[in-house]
Amino acid sequence: MLEKMNDFFNSRIDEYEEHQLNAIAGAREFYPFTAKQLPMHPHARVLDLGCGTGLELRYYFQLNPSARITGIDLADKLLQALAEKYSDKDLTFVQGSYFDISFDACCYDAVVSVESLHHFTLEEKIPLYTKIFEALIPGGFFLLTDYFAQTESEEIGFRQELLRLKAAQGICDSAFYHYDTPLTVAHEIQALQAAGFSEIEVLGQWSATHVIKAQKDSV
Repeated sequence: MLEKMNDFFNSRIDEYEEHQLNAIAGAREFYPFTAKQLPMHPHARVLDLGCGTGLELRYYFQLNPSARITGIDLADKLLQALAEKYSDKDLTFVQGSYFDISFDACCYDAVVSVESLHHFTLEEKIPLYTKIFEALIPGGFFLLTDYFAQTESEEIGFRQELLRLKAAQGICDSAFYHYDTPLTVAHEIQALQAAGFSEIEVLGQWSATHVIKAQKDSV
C-alpha cells in the first residue's frame, strides 16, 4: 500500500540510516564523496533538500565544522534526529515540502540533495530547480546525488506503475506518496537546463546513483 511521504519516513525512523547506508549500492562511498564537493570556506551557507538525518552532513562537518546548514524535510522525526545529532552546529530546520517553501534569493553558496528527488516528474522539478537557481549566489552550485532510471522505458514504467497503484487504491489527492519514479540522467539534465543552469556535469556514479553538479554563472 502506498503511504504519504512523511508517514513513510516517520514510521521507519529506527531503521532509516541502516537502510540508506546498507540497502543502496555505493552509499558508504557516495555520502562522503558528496560532502567533499560542498563549499569548504568558513561559514559556507548550504541548503539541504530532503535532509533526513543528515548522513552526508556527518562527513561535511568533519571537513567544514563552521558550515551553516538549512535543512528541509517533510518528516519531523528525521529532523528531530538530525537536531539531536548536531546540537552544537549552525543548523536551521524547516519541516515541510521543498516544493512549497520559499527560498531566499542569492542566499546560498550551495544547495544539496541526496537520495530525495527521485520521486518527482520533470515537470514538477523545473519550478523547484528554478527556485534553487535563484537561491544560489553567483558562482554557487546545486549538488544532486540521486538514483536514476537507466532507460526512458524504465522511467515511463515506474511512473505508470505509480499511477496504477494510486488508481487501484482510490488515491486521488495531490499529496506526495512514497514510490520511486526516477528520471533518466538525460531528463534530469534537461530539467536543470530549463531552470537556467548551463554548466552541468556528472561527477561520479555508483550503480544507479549519480552525482550531478549544476553551477550558476558567476556574473
